[in-house]
Amino acid sequence: MPFYDLNVPWSTPNSELPRTLSFLAESYLIEPNADADVCAVGYNVVALNFTITGKLPTNFACAIPDPLPFVVPSKLTVLRRLTLVLTTPVNNAALTQLASSYDILAVRPVDEKSLLLAATSLDSDIVSLDLTQRLPYFFRFKTLAEAVKRGVRFEVCYAQGVGGDAVSRRNLIGNVQGLIRASRKRGLIVSSGAASAGACRGPWDVINLASIWGLGQERGYEALSEEARKVAVTARLRRTSYRSVVNVVYGGEQAAKSDKKAEIREKGIQDVQEKRKVHVLDDTSPAESEKPVSKREQKRRRKAELEKHAETKGSVVTPDHTKM
Repeated sequence: MPFYDLNVPWSTPNSELPRTLSFLAESYLIEPNADADVCAVGYNVVALNFTITGKLPTNFACAIPDPLPFVVPSKLTVLRRLTLVLTTPVNNAALTQLASSYDILAVRPVDEKSLLLAATSLDSDIVSLDLTQRLPYFFRFKTLAEAVKRGVRFEVCYAQGVGGDAVSRRNLIGNVQGLIRASRKRGLIVSSGAASAGACRGPWDVINLASIWGLGQERGYEALSEEARKVAVTARLRRTSYRSVVNVVYGGEQAAKSDKKAEIREKGIQDVQEKRKVHVLDDTSPAESEKPVSKREQKRRRKAELEKHAETKGSVVTPDHTKM
């Protein structure tokens, strides 16, 4: 299963971004009990994150260029993500227009009211929370379960817990534990949120960190792979289909097979029609020639034969012997 990092901040100009992407693509893991034995265990998919705070822009075009102005590692897939900070009321119509320009759409609530709105009604893919702050509310299972049921995932960024100050690390650990407890370890993804390569960690280091927070190693692995993949797939379906149900796909590859089946079907219909024509034109068909004769017809035919035989016998001339 490939590893995903769905939050790498985008800023322009950013000289650290090419180095950060190279590090994420080529993270190394040192094997235990081995002499200088290392293996590359990097991320396969990375999402560049552009954040909007305040009112929505009038131009809905993607702020991240395609292609990127620098060289990207060949085995790394780069997605484009938009994070909208919910400081003002928004509706799903504006989110739909924004989502059409980006691969992933995330929202960041600033209070409990906006969190409830993002979890229950907004059409977003990720709810990203600033867990380095002391939150004035508690996470509730009912709210988080409703979001997970709708296909929304909650994001935990570990960069502030690795390179931040003591207060940020303490708040991050406490909020993450509360989020894990309220969500019952479901619907969580772990991203870096790192602006530099120094704050990034390899996938298995992040899994161990999530295990320390209380998520568990198995759930931590899913948060970096399976759950993150669901976010990317759901976001693509949201953009390319109608309500993630009806999708238009290219069916050109099946055209040759379908044409061949149509020819076989048409040929079979023509053969059946030819057989029916022959059957109609043939008057001496086996079915008619072998039709049984009724007893009344047999008696009539026998009587006619006897009458004919009697007439033939009566018309025979006998020789006259008296003249001899």
